[in-house]
Amino acid sequence: MQRWYGTDDIPDGLGATVVTLGNFDGVHRGHRAVLTQVVTEASQRGAVPVAVTFEPHPIAVLYPDRAPTMIASLEQRLEELEAVGLEAVLVIEFTREFAQETPDQFVRTTFVEALRACAVVVGKDTRFGVQNSGDVETLRELGEKYGFDVIALEDIGEGARWSSTQLRSELEAGNVSHATQILGRPHRVSGTVVHGDHRGRELGFPTANLSADQEGMVPADGVYAGWLVRRDLDAGHPDRMLPAAISIGTNPTFDGNQRRVEGYVLDRTDLDLYGEAVSYEFVERLRPTLKFDSIDALTEQMSEDVERCRQILSAIVPS
Repeated sequence: MQRWYGTDDIPDGLGATVVTLGNFDGVHRGHRAVLTQVVTEASQRGAVPVAVTFEPHPIAVLYPDRAPTMIASLEQRLEELEAVGLEAVLVIEFTREFAQETPDQFVRTTFVEALRACAVVVGKDTRFGVQNSGDVETLRELGEKYGFDVIALEDIGEGARWSSTQLRSELEAGNVSHATQILGRPHRVSGTVVHGDHRGRELGFPTANLSADQEGMVPADGVYAGWLVRRDLDAGHPDRMLPAAISIGTNPTFDGNQRRVEGYVLDRTDLDLYGEAVSYEFVERLRPTLKFDSIDALTEQMSEDVERCRQILSAIVPS
């Protein structure tokens, strides 16, 4: 998939495109319905399927005090957009100056002149242009003016509309199984494995700690069943995706004050993961983070957690 960081990166001779736009935070099932339609329309029209997205999030620029926690980093979003089948993504740097473009200016410069769009696919709640003054009807009018079709999809969801806001709330509450339903896949947090306090190894449960600059929204503190994905290994490698008990919190039993994401790969003490790029994928929350009165009580609970993880994950075929 081609990645264009500004319209100057778009190659000459691109040809016609089918385009959509959005922040795509999380790239959940609602997003993917729109993106899949983009790919289908482009195939039928002999055009290039393209998504236009923004970095940073517009609210973070216009109203920093109200900026949402991002569910996925830009890199994670781009990986998911590629997985849907897009051939290119245009990343536009969102600035206060860019935010002043009228709907007509944005459509003309980005969709028409830069991307030569023959069709634009959007959700019915799409807004764009200065102060979000453009909507689907505005887009239809501009399509007639500039010669592209507009395809607007209805809200998509099971009961409630799937949205990044809903997904963010589920993760904040630790409801990772509900988050999986919205995403269509487990939520993931990625980073590099770094050294921790090595207490897990001393207790018989060596853990892989993620670096502080991890990517992806960290769910609520607690213990989770999930998977450790070794990103540098090929998809078919037997050790690429490993069952894990994942802990998020400050290790209150040891009076810790640094929030960490770490995981124990079930029944494996032979792994040396330091320096590796890994992801944790969250399947089910077992319990909140607790402070124990003794090391024996902690290790007993950890043994119970591992057994529950083993039961939960043994019934799942990893993707």
